[in-house]
Amino acid sequence: MTNKYFLFILAFLSLQVIHAQTSDLTVEKIMQDPSWMGTFPSNITWGPNNDYIYFDYNPDKNPSDSLYRVSIENPKQIKKVSWQEENKLLPSSGDFNKARNMKVYTRDGDLYLYKLEKQEEQKLLELNGSISNPQFLNDETRLSFILADNAFVFDLESGGIKKLTNINSGTKEEKKEKELSAQEQWLQDENLELLEEVRKRHENKKSQKTYRDLTAGPKPFTFYTGGKQVRNLTVSPTGNYVTFQLISSTDAKDTGVPDYTDLSGFTVNLPARSKVGGGQTTMEAMIYNLEKDTVYQVRTENLPGIKDLPDYVQDYPEKVWAEEVREVYSYGPWFSNDGKKAVMVIRSQDNKDRWIARLDLETGELKSLDRQRDEAWIAGPGIGYSWSGGDIGWLNDNENIYFQSEESGYSHLYLLNVNSGKKKQLTKGDFEVFDPKLSNDGKTFYLTTSKVHSGERHFYKMPVRGGKMQQLTSLTGNNEVNLSPNEKYMAIRYSYSNKPWELYVKETSAEAQAKQVTSGQSPEFKNYNWRDPQLVKFKAEDGAMVPARLYKPTQEAKNGAAVVFVHGAGYLQNVHKWWSSYFREYMFHNLLTDLGYTVLDIDYRGSAGYGRDWRTGIYRHMGGKDLSDQVDGVKYLIAEHGVDPEKVGIYGGSYGGFITLMAMFTEAESFESGAALRSVTDWAHYNHGYTSNILNEPVNDPLAYRRSSPIYFAEGLEGNLLIAHGMIDINVHFQDVVRLAQRLIELEKDNWEMAVYPVEDHGFTQPSSWTDEYKRILKLFNETLID
Repeated sequence: MTNKYFLFILAFLSLQVIHAQTSDLTVEKIMQDPSWMGTFPSNITWGPNNDYIYFDYNPDKNPSDSLYRVSIENPKQIKKVSWQEENKLLPSSGDFNKARNMKVYTRDGDLYLYKLEKQEEQKLLELNGSISNPQFLNDETRLSFILADNAFVFDLESGGIKKLTNINSGTKEEKKEKELSAQEQWLQDENLELLEEVRKRHENKKSQKTYRDLTAGPKPFTFYTGGKQVRNLTVSPTGNYVTFQLISSTDAKDTGVPDYTDLSGFTVNLPARSKVGGGQTTMEAMIYNLEKDTVYQVRTENLPGIKDLPDYVQDYPEKVWAEEVREVYSYGPWFSNDGKKAVMVIRSQDNKDRWIARLDLETGELKSLDRQRDEAWIAGPGIGYSWSGGDIGWLNDNENIYFQSEESGYSHLYLLNVNSGKKKQLTKGDFEVFDPKLSNDGKTFYLTTSKVHSGERHFYKMPVRGGKMQQLTSLTGNNEVNLSPNEKYMAIRYSYSNKPWELYVKETSAEAQAKQVTSGQSPEFKNYNWRDPQLVKFKAEDGAMVPARLYKPTQEAKNGAAVVFVHGAGYLQNVHKWWSSYFREYMFHNLLTDLGYTVLDIDYRGSAGYGRDWRTGIYRHMGGKDLSDQVDGVKYLIAEHGVDPEKVGIYGGSYGGFITLMAMFTEAESFESGAALRSVTDWAHYNHGYTSNILNEPVNDPLAYRRSSPIYFAEGLEGNLLIAHGMIDINVHFQDVVRLAQRLIELEKDNWEMAVYPVEDHGFTQPSSWTDEYKRILKLFNETLID
């Protein structure tokens, strides 16, 4: 009896300890305005003369950040920039000449030239309209610029302006002088007969027009766009060609998002995107040949494989698929330094192909230099999506281009000779390359990679033809480097897992020591011992090793329960050694761990940072391997960390909310409770740019949408579900959870609840909303996962 009584008391006391676990953190503290954490630098830039680093900062806790600067000589002395000085700073956009001692740019729509040695700014042009995209032409005595959808050249020596193009919206017929009706002609003739002053003005106007026509010289012919929009007007370095794109608007039906809290007191419909599969904009690449005074279209119909059908059509044998020239998006051209050669990036609208092609400026013909085909979809660091051509440029030899490709399985840097077609891979290994840039002298690449560890980012330099990469940063975590204009110094925005971003500066060498410039953490933030999550890997059901962040409670605090966090965005990395963009969730995980929960944060299939196969592991089945990775993570927690299989919760927002719904609907044995935040419930209702990459289009691949959309599996709900959504979410529309709610009602499910946030978009902004949401999440887990 004594032993049994002792065991009973021990068990009772243990239970009390579990329920008595406390934390110095609270939801209210975590979710208040982030300014409580301190102030951290952002938007880092250099002054043109390599003397100052500028950045946004807010040490005085003002309503918004202000601009600050530090000098290279005294990096510890941080000064606020006056509005007078800020207004005089050079814009980051613009163009340098070859010697990099002059820069041309626009400010408030006017054209300026800055001479660095004299530190002198000169206003060149102020016209009736906004000037944009100024560039030095090859001779550097002339500048090109764009105004009102037309290209112009400004002569620096004479100050003269020449209009290169005459592009007009509408059609030629619409621009013809309107023919007067019989009544209008009679009235005009009467005026000319009766009123001498009117007759004189009319004759004078006719004479002036005749004189201008005789003395003005030849004008560029008028090109009519037919109502299409003009984009990306670019003058070639030689000034002989102007390239542009014609955009045809989509006929896709846009959706509306009702705002019930508009200031007016009325319900206002906010404009929002269309749904996946609707009509898409079309793009035509055009060349304006100034010597021939004519316009012709870049021809894409002869690109290799342009008629290829995707593999998924084999799943629909009953459907007849026409082999036709696919619609494409075009980017560029990128001109060689001498302006004689040009390359373009062409992407198929169905996301399966990207071509890098040499452009014949005389004919508009394209010659394919590199074709990357992906039966899933083309993407990856430096490669871009349908709205971007990716990282690409020319070497100084006017023969080789550089670009990134996932040909090896990871995004790496390549050289390609446009004359011979010879291609060379410059970087190799199971890591990815980010933001390659040529040095000022064209002899070196500067680039960021994940070579040291998938969860670290370091800055390197490498010979332009390839060779050993020299690591220039050494701080463990993420090093976001901004080189000074003369490349002698690096401004580094650095963070670690439990240390928010700070500014460092060092000389551009491996041996130099980085000096910390800012120390922005508040005393209140520093007072808590923030955890450095353990980076682990566990084996998935298909043998893949899945990376994750693990938060482990002390043995005394451990309650046997676990929470799995699912990051949003799908293609995003959160298992890393730097300060997370999910900083609120990171702090919440510290709170949960204090209370005895074990927390696992997984970079599931589809996440960024692990190469092509990981990125495309969700193709045609969202809620497949990305979900099974969560289930395998639970098995890992049970086997390795003593988690009770009956006490596992899951939560996440956006894509994480979608996975949470799929988990609660299809993996009830693994998850007792879940909180789905701003979640997609039916992928056929999401946008085109993201969804069509992964699932194709609903009308063409309905199987992919049906097996990927939670609303089809709602009958499987067994555990406890919290749904939370902003009502003015113009990304994942509130309609998503309204339709799901009706489905759950019709299924007579009663173990779910919904929290709505009337003033919130997709990313919450109000601390009160964040607090309410996460108090509900914590309450859900405390009440359903702890005995």
